[in-house]
Amino acid sequence: MTNNTVSQSNHRSLKDKLKEEAKKAFTLTLYFGAWFCSIAFFAATALEERPIPLDIFGFALIKAGISAKFMLIAQAAYPIKVNKEQGILNSLLFESIVYLIFVLGLNFLEAGVDGLIHGKEFISSMTAFGNGEPLRIFAISILYWLIVWPYLIFMGVNQALGNTATLAILFGSKK
Repeated sequence: MTNNTVSQSNHRSLKDKLKEEAKKAFTLTLYFGAWFCSIAFFAATALEERPIPLDIFGFALIKAGISAKFMLIAQAAYPIKVNKEQGILNSLLFESIVYLIFVLGLNFLEAGVDGLIHGKEFISSMTAFGNGEPLRIFAISILYWLIVWPYLIFMGVNQALGNTATLAILFGSKK
């Protein structure tokens, strides 16, 4: 192989990797977006807001994109590992807690940066995440875990069986 062929091969694989990462980010944003829009809709109806403001769904989708980015960063830093002898659920239980802590930590940082953008102090903005209420932060943690857990199970099944087999199980096989 010539150097030019090797360079084109590496370039193509980098392009494919970028496409794959963008596809993962988009899919994960849609997944989180469905959850966050549902939660926002529930909150608006619980508060009996009429008419329901549409901007809450835009904010939910932005939050979904940010959360997807955080999850992909967490996966890059701490890749999913499935031990077939332990099973997918047992293998991923600890990892789900690690991802939850990572996403919560990044949400605290996001609150701090948001505060800076709005002319507030970083630390006080960070501690205002979840209105600074431990019970509310715990409730947010449970919601985030319930959102992340099915995604991790899907990723574990995908890793154990392969993408083609997983998609065939979920959506039927292409013929």
